[in-house]
Amino acid sequence: MKYRVLGKTNLKVSEVGFGAWAIGGNAHGNSYGPTDDKLSLAAIGRALELGCNFFDTADVYGHGHSEDLLGQALRGRRSEVIIATKVGGDFYHGTPRMNFNSDYLEFALGKSCERLGTDYVDLYQLHNPPFELIKDGRVFKILDRLKASGKIRHYGISIHDPQEGLLAMRAGEPEAIQVAFNILRQEAKNQLFREATKNNVGIIAREPLANGFFAGKLKSESTFPQGDIRHNFPPDYISQLMLAADRLRFLESNKRTLAQAALRFVLDHKDVSTVIPGTKTREQVDEDFASSESPSLTGEELLRIKFLREQAFA
Repeated sequence: MKYRVLGKTNLKVSEVGFGAWAIGGNAHGNSYGPTDDKLSLAAIGRALELGCNFFDTADVYGHGHSEDLLGQALRGRRSEVIIATKVGGDFYHGTPRMNFNSDYLEFALGKSCERLGTDYVDLYQLHNPPFELIKDGRVFKILDRLKASGKIRHYGISIHDPQEGLLAMRAGEPEAIQVAFNILRQEAKNQLFREATKNNVGIIAREPLANGFFAGKLKSESTFPQGDIRHNFPPDYISQLMLAADRLRFLESNKRTLAQAALRFVLDHKDVSTVIPGTKTREQVDEDFASSESPSLTGEELLRIKFLREQAFA
């Protein structure tokens, strides 16, 4: 495993981290399907064996279940790992809703720490905050106070639109930005990556395998259970992802799988501090983490990807 620095936090993080959304399970929906806790715990243990020290979760993943499992697996090893979690989805008070007020952020942080078995969080991230909240900027003052209290070491923001990351850097001082980035979705690499590097803000790349479609395991006849987020993907979008995965098979070789090539594509962007594939089995850990040592994509391969994207992978 190789390591990189997460921007101005100066935290040395494994360049492949553990994305813990999937291990939250499907009890409350908003998932990647059913899970087995024994397999999830084994996956976390294997990640530790392979040198992973960056674990990214959120309180909403399984309504705390992902954090619970991480707390169990990391018990006794707190000083060896960097825990990042997220806040903003209030599932405690009736119908789930977005909540970024001061009292709630402190309340939710306390609950996350209980589940994680820690008295502080290394990186606390706003989870998909609305544009106007980012623009207002006052939420960053709340995070500044939590940081001053020692309950969080650093804070950041997890976003969908790269423009939200640019706005966050103008309205506040996030130390890390988490954003979707993969072979298909490359919008973040231009202005956001450039400005983040200029401001010494770490980049956490999520969805590197395009919601699992670039893992190379899904078939055209694959279906997703109720609660799995992919169950509600529009059929046209699923077809686009399946087609892209098929066209990218040329990246496979005896030295790497499609998943490893997709992860390597992300890692070859040096603005990225860490990439966090969603992981829920030992086998996935072994495959994904090997991308840290797999060969970089060649210039010819990158040109072919560029051509395929321009042709919408048709």
